[in-house]
Amino acid sequence: MSTERQRFVDAMGDMLAGWNLPRATGRVYGHLLLRGEPSSSEELRDALSLSSGAVSTAIRELVSWGLARTIPQPGSRRLFVEAAGGFEQLLAASHERTRMFIRTLQAAEQLTEDADATQRLRDVVDMFAGYVDAGERILRERARPPQ
Repeated sequence: MSTERQRFVDAMGDMLAGWNLPRATGRVYGHLLLRGEPSSSEELRDALSLSSGAVSTAIRELVSWGLARTIPQPGSRRLFVEAAGGFEQLLAASHERTRMFIRTLQAAEQLTEDADATQRLRDVVDMFAGYVDAGERILRERARPPQ
């Protein structure tokens, strides 16, 4: 794998690790995004120097998030896996995490010591609510058929 591809794969690992997914899951996703063809578990294991267990877990996680799909092989237990678009699922998951954060902040409003602290808390809530609103607009625009 070229240095540039390796950097991208590692960056995806770091990025998804920030979402509490195993780093290996992000690395597998990064690798799949760059591939022109579906990959087998063995190919992923060899290309990324991961254990069979790490690859298996990564595939399950990616499929559950809608970021990859498996392709059964007729007459075989062997599966191939390929990246799915997944942008919508990633953004929706980010929005849900952000909404939970907003609810936690809002619940803390009654705990603030003064009007300045209350306003600061509301400003943070507004900023994150704006992030979710902007993301929702993007999702709606992507869902519209081209005109």
